[in-house]
Amino acid sequence: MNIKYTPIGIIHSPYTKPEGMPIQPTGAKGIEGTVEVFETFEAGLKDLDGFSHIILLYCFHRSEGYHLETVPFLDKKPHGVFATRAPKRPNPIGLSIVKLNRIEGRILYIENIDVLDNTPLLDIKPYVPDFDTQPDVRTGWLENVQKTDIDRKSDDRFSR
Repeated sequence: MNIKYTPIGIIHSPYTKPEGMPIQPTGAKGIEGTVEVFETFEAGLKDLDGFSHIILLYCFHRSEGYHLETVPFLDKKPHGVFATRAPKRPNPIGLSIVKLNRIEGRILYIENIDVLDNTPLLDIKPYVPDFDTQPDVRTGWLENVQKTDIDRKSDDRFSR
């Protein structure tokens, strides 16, 4: 099986390198960016402006290779890559839920962005609390992480 994705746009942010970048949208409160949707896909934006938040699916384009066990930013011991959101994955796909401020043509103005500048965008989905918020959630090893750690910034551990 050969799977191929075609980017539908580019994510623009103030982050030109991973070091010092927020590791999740919760640590990027108020940071603004844009999403440039390619002209071919502009019609797909119809009615998206009615949503306050969107889910961006993108390619970790600067991540090479993968590790099945990794030490994530919020812990000091290794975990299986699928129990983390680390970028060095067998399929380097990232996900961020961001605030959608407005749409002008094929440019989406967003907030709370935690993505590198010029990141290829694979898909956009509306965030719908009735679909996306789950009751009785467990968060595994993250239950032991201090809530203040969510503001932690990226270092160079996944650049190697």
